Amino acid sequence: MTDAEAQLPSFAAAFRVWLRIGLLSFGGPAGQIALLHREVVDRRNWIGERRFLHALSFCNILPGPEAQQLATYLGWTMHGVKGGLAAGIIFVLPGAAVMLVLSTIYALAGQVPVVDALFFGLKSAVLVLVVEALLRIGRRALKGRVAWILAGVAFVALFFLKIPFPAVVLGAGAIGWLLPQHFSHGGHGQAKHDRPALIDAVLDADPGRPARFAASARRAGMAALVLWLVPVALLAVFVGGTFADIALFFSKMAVVTIGGAYAVLAYVAQDAVESYRWLAAPEMLAGLGLAETTPGPLILVLQFVGFLAGFRAPGALHGMPGGIAGAALTLWCTFAPCFVFVFMGAPIVERLQSNVALSGALAAITASVVGVVGNLAVWFALHVVFREHSVLRLGFATLDMPVLSSLDIGALALATLAAVCLFRLQLGVLRTLGIAAAAGIVLRLAMSMA
Repeated sequence: MTDAEAQLPSFAAAFRVWLRIGLLSFGGPAGQIALLHREVVDRRNWIGERRFLHALSFCNILPGPEAQQLATYLGWTMHGVKGGLAAGIIFVLPGAAVMLVLSTIYALAGQVPVVDALFFGLKSAVLVLVVEALLRIGRRALKGRVAWILAGVAFVALFFLKIPFPAVVLGAGAIGWLLPQHFSHGGHGQAKHDRPALIDAVLDADPGRPARFAASARRAGMAALVLWLVPVALLAVFVGGTFADIALFFSKMAVVTIGGAYAVLAYVAQDAVESYRWLAAPEMLAGLGLAETTPGPLILVLQFVGFLAGFRAPGALHGMPGGIAGAALTLWCTFAPCFVFVFMGAPIVERLQSNVALSGALAAITASVVGVVGNLAVWFALHVVFREHSVLRLGFATLDMPVLSSLDIGALALATLAAVCLFRLQLGVLRTLGIAAAAGIVLRLAMSMA
């Protein structure tokens, strides 16, 4: 072990940090990326800015939940396959456990007003975390006029023109590949720390480390591929029925949904609601609301769909056993592919870090991701602070306009409180979330008694 490697946190220490992130990862991909950046780049200096953005750019072109895949990539960078598995699994488990409880309550009792009150303040606080992340990542990722322009174009393409997320990201990557001189030193410059990040110091002292990690990562990727596909094939061939449909449907979702949870909703709403009739459209919206109140990837809304499909399935597993089986199968088919993509792809990305064209492409994607996070921040803000929205069409542009009379004064007040706690009082994420959650409960109780 080199002197630099001895400075890395132990696996147990890293495990505790991944667990903290898993428990606090509210707010969808923007909030989760913000939390990851704060914990491993700003607060602990484990990962350098360049490497973090490099990994983020790669994960944004993968199908599935980009924040969970980013956690897996960073965990692998620190401690190999076991680090990637720990970071990726723990990122999902707390939210999955909460979603299972909420799905059970919903299936048995309908809406969950107590949970809505509990997380009312959290949503408002997460809005502030997303804005802070946008400012921090933007300052560090956008170096040069072209990068700023590309971020602006990505925001306009997503927010106003409703161009699909994959087209925006891949288009940015193509520009960076063709014009690397404008990007290769942009989003991938050195972090502004007094000393290099721990993992960068380790790699400087031990250049052969990525190659050693690559072999085990490829084996883990192949194992994940087999563990994912074999149960799906067995269910499809020998079992059939609802649970085979769940396995096949969500496996398909795992490979075609570039763009995260928001991209997957269109596919799920059409097939799960209209074709399979596992749930009704209002229930799909209720599931999304529950997913937004839990830690972990927003794509956990799929677990809610799988739970209801299994809960309502005919046969011996009807009811709670079927619901639990449907939820577990959905989680497996949604997240097992993520480990395949990261473990098979991350070693290639690491090996090509010095490739000028690839670095330019990933840096351009990083610039566009600032626009993506900006789009998510505005979308999130509109849906937190306003209860109603209307669609305004201006030629090619489509605007999601808030109905001003539907302004939620309580949500705005809680967001302001969170901003004061985070920016002015410097209370940190955990205490800010706690104060906002407590204030949200008090506010909702006061409103119900008025």
